[in-house]
Amino acid sequence: MAYVLAVTWVAKPGHEAEVKQILQILGEASRQEAGVITYTTHVDPDNPAEFFIYEKYHDVGGLEAHQATPHFKEFVLEKAIPLLESRVRRQYSDF
Repeated sequence: MAYVLAVTWVAKPGHEAEVKQILQILGEASRQEAGVITYTTHVDPDNPAEFFIYEKYHDVGGLEAHQATPHFKEFVLEKAIPLLESRVRRQYSDF
């Protein structure tokens, strides 16, 4: 059963480029994980501070493994979150 995480990040003013760079690095590393089916990052064309991340895993264990990786801890928890105004995460599974 596939497991999806849909995430929206809004960067604090002046931090859009930093967040975009973090997402580029994070996306490359995340796509190499065994449990990841797809990991795509997007920016709102009308609002460069708003980013959308679509993550699809083989199962919830894939998501849990992703969140335990050194690149998740470094680039999400340590680097990105302090640069964000908001972070919304929605989880979905196949039925």
